[in-house]
Amino acid sequence: MIRALVPGLLLAFTICVPGRAAQPAADLQARYLSLQDQLSHNVFQRPLHLVSTETTKGLQGDIYAVLDHPYATVSSALRELDHWADILILHLNVKGCRAVDSPAGRTLLVSIGRKNEEPLDQAYPVNFDYGVAAADAGYLQIQLAADTGPLGSRNYQIALEAVPLKAGQTFIHLSYSYSFGLAVRLAMNGYLSTLGSGKVGFSVTGRQPDGTAVLIDGVRGVVERNTMRYYLAIEAYLGSLVVPPADQLEKRLRDWFAATERFPLQLHELDEGEYLAMKRKEVRGQQSSAAMIPSG
Repeated sequence: MIRALVPGLLLAFTICVPGRAAQPAADLQARYLSLQDQLSHNVFQRPLHLVSTETTKGLQGDIYAVLDHPYATVSSALRELDHWADILILHLNVKGCRAVDSPAGRTLLVSIGRKNEEPLDQAYPVNFDYGVAAADAGYLQIQLAADTGPLGSRNYQIALEAVPLKAGQTFIHLSYSYSFGLAVRLAMNGYLSTLGSGKVGFSVTGRQPDGTAVLIDGVRGVVERNTMRYYLAIEAYLGSLVVPPADQLEKRLRDWFAATERFPLQLHELDEGEYLAMKRKEVRGQQSSAAMIPSG
């Protein structure tokens, strides 16, 4: 269970100071201009730039990307807490995800588990506080934060910032980070030396004598794989909005799986039939759990 939990723990996004949207918006627009070369020339064959870092305190991953969706669509969809439940559930390790009302406000309950099917009550619950720091015509920034997670991990944050571009596109910055102690580091090392052995990320760290790229591995590889999985979940959610509501779930599931299969070396874990059956069941359970809990 430990080895399955840690790699898919969570996602976070870099945040900005509430009430001061003008400067963060300008900063993000400037970052877009500074990343033109990376967005145009990369291994992803799309305008996307991915970086990761490891420190003594934890891990962080960042994605900068251009979405082929108008800013108004992106802002309307991603500033709603309930929509994040539909986004995060696409990830293999998320066994359940739903908004919960409490006297302190709305939170997002995310249940983290194995990449394969498992009962919801065996997953680890992580409860995220939610807030919209900025949401106007020129800048969006949201944040979800949890103090604690599995195995003594802590300081989880989920956030997103976005600005409009010309030609009906949107530029987003997605990043994630969390802190951990010795127990989490040992669990991750154990996973990477067994089930995770041979798994790699996307960053190129060198070249073989024949010119073949050497890809990042270890915990930074874990970070990069999950950053990409969550980014693709955002894309799948936005793409599903063009079909009737009754058809959106199936489109999201199929589009997310197809997108991950473009990077089989890094992201392939299950066959499509296994993934679809597992996620349909998890979503049904998620909907049932939400219906059983009164709001207020």
